[in-house]
Amino acid sequence: MLRADIAAGLGLCRGSRWNQLSRDWECFLRLSPRGCRVAVKNDQVVGTVTTVSYQSRFSQSLLIQNRFSWIGMVLVDPAERGQGIGSQLLREAMEVLGDQTTIRLDATPAGREVYLKLGFVDEYRLSRMETVVGDRVTRGDDNPARPMAEADLPQVFEMDHQVFGADRDVILKWMFDGAPEYSWVIVRDGEVAGYTFGRHGFNSEHLGPVIAKDRETAARLVMACLSAQMGRHFILDASRHDPEWTRRLESIGFKEQRPFIRMFRGENRYPGSPEKQFAILGPEFG
Repeated sequence: MLRADIAAGLGLCRGSRWNQLSRDWECFLRLSPRGCRVAVKNDQVVGTVTTVSYQSRFSQSLLIQNRFSWIGMVLVDPAERGQGIGSQLLREAMEVLGDQTTIRLDATPAGREVYLKLGFVDEYRLSRMETVVGDRVTRGDDNPARPMAEADLPQVFEMDHQVFGADRDVILKWMFDGAPEYSWVIVRDGEVAGYTFGRHGFNSEHLGPVIAKDRETAARLVMACLSAQMGRHFILDASRHDPEWTRRLESIGFKEQRPFIRMFRGENRYPGSPEKQFAILGPEFG
């Protein structure tokens, strides 16, 4: 995939009612300039796939060590489906990633059947939740969440490495720059207890990741962020580790749009701390 293909990628997103913007495609190409592929038929792009490799926290000064890689944005023109293009794109992605120890992705229930045949196994379940922010979302006077400042980022990055399982500082800084109004943090006794980021989308605003030491901290971050966004449509990809977390989201107006299944292939040596990931960044990034 080249920068010149971004317009075609956006066209496929619109055809499938996906949420990505040009800025998202630019990020994929920045993260993996040789790891994003397109399928072309009659000189037209009819499919895409992206890959991202996540590394150790301090790999910049050492021999690069990939902890795991991600496959996303498997898109095929609706008029061209059923011809094996999606499967071929997946094979291309796996060839790009070569001998990576771990490959991970987030699958729809239908896509899961394809990934099982390629050697992927289930890790845990997620739910795409959606809401139009209404009066059930209130920040409250005792909410300690505050807008994130650039000075908070080093501590946020350190916590994120532990919870996510690898270094994604570049992506989090990209999110902070692109939608600072969705970047919130809670600090207790000088340490980050939780944070959230978000991004703009074509159909909806996307909140996540939401990372926190406990459910109450996560809820306060979500309430603080959304309380300033009345009337806007948001999506959030919530983990299903804690049933009470799902009920908490439902109590402020979120409803499940569709499920996802996080899957992996190979050894899953760096799973992070899934119980502290109350919402993921998104199925295309992890």
